[in-house]
Amino acid sequence: MNKATIYPLTFSPVFKQYIWGGRGLETVGRKLPPGNVAESWEIAAHEDGTAVVDNGYFAGQPLTAVHQELGLDLIGHNNAWAQERHKFPLLIKLLDANRPLSVQVHPDDDYALAHEGNELGKTEMWVVLRADPDAAIILGVKPGATPDKFRHAILDGDLEAYLHRTPVQAGDVVCVPAGSLHAILGGLLIAEIQQNSNTTYRVYDWNRVDAEGKGRPLHIDSALEVINFDQVEPGLCQPERIADEDGVRRYRLCHNRYFVVERVEMTAGAVFNGRCDGSTLEIWGVIEGAATVTAPAANEVRLTAVNFTLLPAALGAFTITVAEPTTLLRTYVAG
Repeated sequence: MNKATIYPLTFSPVFKQYIWGGRGLETVGRKLPPGNVAESWEIAAHEDGTAVVDNGYFAGQPLTAVHQELGLDLIGHNNAWAQERHKFPLLIKLLDANRPLSVQVHPDDDYALAHEGNELGKTEMWVVLRADPDAAIILGVKPGATPDKFRHAILDGDLEAYLHRTPVQAGDVVCVPAGSLHAILGGLLIAEIQQNSNTTYRVYDWNRVDAEGKGRPLHIDSALEVINFDQVEPGLCQPERIADEDGVRRYRLCHNRYFVVERVEMTAGAVFNGRCDGSTLEIWGVIEGAATVTAPAANEVRLTAVNFTLLPAALGAFTITVAEPTTLLRTYVAG
């Protein structure tokens, strides 16, 4: 292992333009191309979009190439299952839902691997960064929903009766396991942590059409095969406080086989000492305030809101310091 290749990585994101996007990502410092920008893929190594390293030894190289060179030194032994499929395990996004997204569902790994080639399933979670006063999401179904009733409701244009709508506000956390019927509605800016997958089955797209009068394709048959109709009116995730010491307060937001996400709140002058011991990468992002990430034999990384850094699994000890009250998201993969 070349020590010069193991350091905190930062990236130039990949922008995605969909009909539901806007210009909201400019408010978190993104320099956007013309038009409606829906997503910023912050840390991504997928055939549909790969972020490019913008610092250090790997500057100018796509994350896919970094992963190919470093392997488990980058992603860690807890992600050996992903390495076997030559997959980077995670995808980190920012979403500007200027208008509602489609009502949709993502498959699990078994279904995706059987029907989508080498693509994995998609479990994800959202942290609401900003929200209009009347913002809401759809998550899960209403009581009485069945595949047959759902299909007929789609054809009859009466799907709303089976959609579980929940108001949300800044700071809310939403866990979205594979199989969850869901939609992000308008007026939301969201940070999303997910499996590295881009498979979506749309159920309903609000009868929207593009400039040529064409609607986006729906995937009703596939969706009905994977929707979890037992997920009836689920609630939002409730953060669990897991540590509070020396000005560092940590909350577990979401924990599943694919990732763990924590919210880390640090008071001015606080220090977090961590270690990447080879088991997992860590991804840290500042959502409020500013932080400095340092590691032995590596240049420090300065993060302001909203920005992310990837700490390779073989990095070793690292330190996060703040000069002002700061809130961060920490993502890793548990064994």
